[in-house]
Formats: sequence, C-alpha cells, structure tokens
Amino acid sequence: MSNRILVVDDEPHIRDVITFALERAGMTVSTARDGSEALIAWRRTTPDLIVLDIGMPELDGLDVCRQIRKTSEVPILFLSARDEEVDRIIGLEIGGDDYVSKPFSPRELVARVKAILKRTSGQTTPATNQMIRGPLQLNRSAHSVTWNEAPIALTALEFAVLSALLGRPEMVFSREQLMTAAYGGDIHVSERTIDSHIRNLRAKFAAAGCEAVVTTVHGVGFKLGTLELKQ
Repeated sequence: MSNRILVVDDEPHIRDVITFALERAGMTVSTARDGSEALIAWRRTTPDLIVLDIGMPELDGLDVCRQIRKTSEVPILFLSARDEEVDRIIGLEIGGDDYVSKPFSPRELVARVKAILKRTSGQTTPATNQMIRGPLQLNRSAHSVTWNEAPIALTALEFAVLSALLGRPEMVFSREQLMTAAYGGDIHVSERTIDSHIRNLRAKFAAAGCEAVVTTVHGVGFKLGTLELKQ
C-alpha cells in the first residue's frame, strides 16, 4: 500500500509540483488550499505525512501544526518561503519533523519525505526492536517510547535521535553523527535543527519526570543522560 501524503499550500503551482513529484515516487496525494481545508483533510484522509506551508493567510502552517499536535503525532514537513532561522526553529519546536525552504528541489523534497517515512515505518531487525535502560523503554517496530511505563509521544526525528543515543549509551555523538542518524547521510540540515530536537526531547521527558534524558558534553556533542526518576 502506498503512503498517503497531504500537501497543504495556498499556491496552486506549488501544490501541482509537489503532487507530481510525490505521485511519481509512488505515493498517494491529497491537497488542501489553506489551513482550514488542511484540518478537514487531515481528519478525513488520515495521511501518513503532511507537507505543510508555513506562510498561508488566516490560519498559517504553524497554527495548523499546533492544532494537529493536540491529538496526533503524524509527521509534518514544513515549507517556508522565508529562509529565516526563526521560522524553522519555531516549526521544529512546536512539533514539526523537518523543513524545506522555497524555492526547493522536488527531488530533495521527495528524499526528505522518504527519510521521515522510513523513521516511522518500524522496519528493523528483531534483535534491536526493544531497548531498555532504567525506566526508559523504546520499541522500534511499534515506534513507541515509555518513561516509567508512561507513554511519551515523539516525532519521527525525535524518535530517531533518541534511538541512536539509546543504542550506544556510553558514546558521545557529535551533531553531525546525530544528523546522519536522524536524516540519513544524503540530506544536509543546519546543526541548529538537531539542537531543536534535543530541546524537544528534554522538555517532553522532563514533563514525564526525567530530568536529564540527554546530556551535553561541551565542545563535543550529546550523549544519553543518567535516566533517573525525579525524587
């Protein structure tokens, strides 16, 4: 069964270009012209991933993401006409999985969509399906994470970063190594993107009672934290 993608953009030409590229890659595409239509289409079609433009009138892409994240962790790839770091950081911090700046290469967009879908597909070897360290449990095939038996909802890229850290708990990962783990070696993103994912992981685990899921090793990178329960 092909992956279902919802494409949301107020520019017909952009929707057509993305639709053509994704359908050519074997995916099933539905579209929406604005934020209100996007929310309706998301509930109706239950897509596997949403390509979401940030700069739409009235209900913009950030507002749409906030609404969706209240009840769903469907992967979201943001589009932004403005190459401003603040847009990208805000988008990632409210739950976006990745971003592409306009003008973009359709080939790169398809590659990023495939990379995100791969992280949520649950395809892995049985030997590394389940990883447990203290109160933290991660199941790759089910794409699930729990802390002290309480579920924690992670985006696909947050899950990939945590999975890499948990797989080698004594290793200090550089930002480049974490980017490769999360995105694959053929996609290049800003180092600040990884910082946003780390901040999100820390915030979600802190809310669940874990004070230090990720530790910063200054001048080097990041490693898995001590994973202790709050007293």
